[in-house]
Amino acid sequence: MSEAPSHGVSRVALIGFGLAGKAFHAPLISTTPGLELSRVVTRQTELVHAEYPEAHACSLQDALNDDDIDLVVVATPNDTHAEIAMKALEHGKHVVVDKPFALSLDEATLLARKAEGSSLMLAVFHNRRWDADFLTIRALLEEGTLGELKQFESCFNKFRPEVDHGQWKEQPGPGSGNWMDLGAHLGDQALQLFGRPEGIYADLGILREGGQATDYFHVVLRYNGFRVLLHGGVVACEPAPRFSLHGTTGSYTIYGMDPQEAALRSGARPGFEGWGADPVPGTITRHANGHLVRETWPSLHGNYPAFYEGVRHALQHNGDAPVSLSSALDTMRLLELGKQSAEQRREVCFDSTI
Repeated sequence: MSEAPSHGVSRVALIGFGLAGKAFHAPLISTTPGLELSRVVTRQTELVHAEYPEAHACSLQDALNDDDIDLVVVATPNDTHAEIAMKALEHGKHVVVDKPFALSLDEATLLARKAEGSSLMLAVFHNRRWDADFLTIRALLEEGTLGELKQFESCFNKFRPEVDHGQWKEQPGPGSGNWMDLGAHLGDQALQLFGRPEGIYADLGILREGGQATDYFHVVLRYNGFRVLLHGGVVACEPAPRFSLHGTTGSYTIYGMDPQEAALRSGARPGFEGWGADPVPGTITRHANGHLVRETWPSLHGNYPAFYEGVRHALQHNGDAPVSLSSALDTMRLLELGKQSAEQRREVCFDSTI
């Protein structure tokens, strides 16, 4: 990796000030000691000045040409991720790119090779590795609380029965749709917990009238001795468990979503006591003396700030990026194989050639 900034603070240019940039990246960057939000590429000049008066709104080229910028954060629509990230790397900038990494595994691989060849950090913003429920599940599995795991279900439903044609995610194209959006989260979490599966079977579809982009997915990852189910839809009025885990000595379920996204959207900023605390605990169910016994299981605190703390450490101390390129590429492989499986209506091997 290139040398740490001589001024002791890593200066950041944020590209994009839509939902991802405004609600996630800008608040997390600006509250991370050692990072300075210096430039924002957006047309919403007044909004940037009102919320981040120390930052300057500018064009993409101005941000890339600024020698004081150490890190470029790409928070634009999916179909621009790879192009902008490559330009930033070519200008000698470290890069954080929002998920999905790129539109294809080939694009993502080119970016990874460019970053590694230039000794630059390139990290994908897989923030849901720091969700409260996910951190709790990781601890449960490490401790063997449920015995030998046999089935893992991860569900990310919403209730949006009407298509919003004004949203780029709802429009046709390789970077749009629910699988590239939410599937990137669920797939990445599964790979973090269990590694590469032996096979993947995916059912992707458009279920809403007038829809032009995938709004439904049901994916089965086959592992030796257990199965992982990933599900996402937009016509679920009744909530399903966010996670359901079933092992030989018990089950764990939890409803609702990690609270950090809602907090960030409402304008809250990390740093106060209780940040990331999930008010809805999970439940562990076991058999005891022929009866089901249910135990409330509180969640660990979610910790989105850990991502940019890891970025800062990587930049200033030549440490590892908080999301490795190899793991980000595996997530891209999963997304691409899911599309292939759905098109061919069959299971595909995870290690097969794409």
